[in-house]
Formats: sequence, structure tokens, C-alpha cells
Amino acid sequence: MAAATKLYKQSWHALRQIQQCRTIGNSNASASIKSRNELFTQEQKRQREDVGRLEKIEVRYLGLPEDVTLVMNNHISTPYNCAQHLSEGHCKRSALALVDGSVPWDMHRPLQESCTLQLLNFNVSEPHVVNKAFWRTCSFMLGAALQRAFKEEANLQLHSFPGPNIKSGSFVHDIVLGAQNWEPTKAEMRAISAEMVKLAAQDLRIERLEVDKELAKEMFKDSRYKSEQLPSIAQQNHSRVTLYRLGDHIDISRGPMVASTRFLGKCTILAAHKIANEGSTDAFYRVQGVALPSGFSLNHVAYGLLEKRAQKLNPARLPNEPFEEQQQMQLS
Repeated sequence: MAAATKLYKQSWHALRQIQQCRTIGNSNASASIKSRNELFTQEQKRQREDVGRLEKIEVRYLGLPEDVTLVMNNHISTPYNCAQHLSEGHCKRSALALVDGSVPWDMHRPLQESCTLQLLNFNVSEPHVVNKAFWRTCSFMLGAALQRAFKEEANLQLHSFPGPNIKSGSFVHDIVLGAQNWEPTKAEMRAISAEMVKLAAQDLRIERLEVDKELAKEMFKDSRYKSEQLPSIAQQNHSRVTLYRLGDHIDISRGPMVASTRFLGKCTILAAHKIANEGSTDAFYRVQGVALPSGFSLNHVAYGLLEKRAQKLNPARLPNEPFEEQQQMQLS
């Protein structure tokens, strides 16, 4: 009886230690996310206040129902604000903007000078630009979904996501896990897919913010891989780093991205390929999925073919390989 009591006390003590470690881990992760978001919001506010005296610009909207010139506020008004002057339909349908006929522009990014403006949806005659932004956004959302899906003890670390390539058949996010033999089950893949669908249902605005490298270092000081990548990224962009935020998830990307998570329609996360071991306990994994924009549908057979293709290892540059081109330095 005494031995059983002693064993019970030891087990209870061990359980308490595990629970305390989990609590500390969750607390640390939550504190990092909270701090990163506070710095993002503060810098966003500072940049808006630094605009100073309002200057007017002329934005020549080109599109349906007719071309029109809008007078907007320089460094404050966004393509979305322009859409608000047109109709509610323009606000709901517009996923991306095109400035001066050739420059893809985030819907919530302030305009910087007088320009022409086109509002893009997924039904435009040349959807290549908006499709790339959609694929990039899917990778960004996948990072957020992975952070929501994994428990703290998995020791998940987001690494990066390669530039979008529609022809590859899948969008990607590369991660590091504290396990070298993870073989995801169908249930685990469904759980991550469900997180993607939840993000879409929340209709989260995707915000863009450009910051200096020192602030970026402070924001990602608790993220080993982001900290390692920042010097090279900043070097290629005049010591600036472009960040995106949805909800409380912030990551690095050169963009552009679509305006909101609501543009994600049907989505399936299909595979997690082990790339390489990382140290003695961790490993790189490439998580892959396929998706359709909201409002688009395919029959079961056709979508099944897309899913089968998306299961194959995406051939984009692997996270443990050196950057080969300068244009890749901004992660995606």
C-alpha cells in the first residue's frame, strides 16, 4: 500500500511538472505573439500619423461600370477605399488591385501617387497576377493554420514559404518540428484543413506593413529561423522588411496578397514531406495543399485529380538549400 501511494505521488508530481511546462510554453508563445502584434500596431499607427498634411491625388479607375476619376488622400487612401466609392459589389469582389496597368497592389495598401487603378477578381480575362497572389495568400494562411493546429509540445517553428508557382500544383509552407519521424495521419491533415476553412469563415483582413530591419529583428527575436533570414532580406530591400498580418499571425513576405481570408474557398491540406533532419531532435517538413478561390467549384473527379497532384513533393527551393536568386530573398 505504501509503495502504491509512493508511486501515485511520483506520477502525480510528474504530471504536474508536465502541465507546468506546457503552461510555461503556451505562456511564452502567447507573449511572443502578443508582443509582435503590439509592435506591428504601434508602427502602423506611427506611419499613419507621420503622413502629416493631407495631399490629394487623382486615381483614374478603369473598369465597370465606367471609367471614373477619384480624388483620394495620398499615403492614406487604399484601393479598397476607392472601391467603396464605386459600390459594395466592388468591395466584395475585388481581391487585388493593379496600379498603372502593371504593378500588383494590395487592396489595403495606401496609394503613393496619382495613378490609374484596376480592381481584379478571379474572373478577369488574364487572371495570372491575381492567381499568384491567391496562391501566396494560401501559403500565408497555412502558416497561421499550422500554428493553431499544433500543440505547444510539438515545438513547431515556421521557416518560410517559397514563391507561388501555380504550375507546381500545390501551395507550400516549410516548417521545423521537434520530431524526426512524423508521418501525418489523414485525421491530422483534415484538422489542418479545418483550420484553413475557419480562417476563411472569419473574413480576416490581410494587412501589409513595411518596417525597418531593426524593428523586424525585435518582432521576430523569439523566432530562430526568421531572425536568421532577416539580414539577407533587408539587404535586398534597402534595409526594409515587408510584413503581413491576419488576425494575430504575422509573417514576412514581399506580397502582394489578396484582400481577405474570405477569398479562400474549397481547401485541402494533403501532405507533409520530410525534407531533412535539423540537429539531433528536429526535422524540416514541407506541408502542401490545394485550394480554389471562393465561388469556384469543381466536380468531385476533377478536384480529386488536383488533390492527387498536390500530394507530390513540390519542387520549389527547399528550406535547407541556399538562396540562388536575389529575387527569392524576400521568402515569397
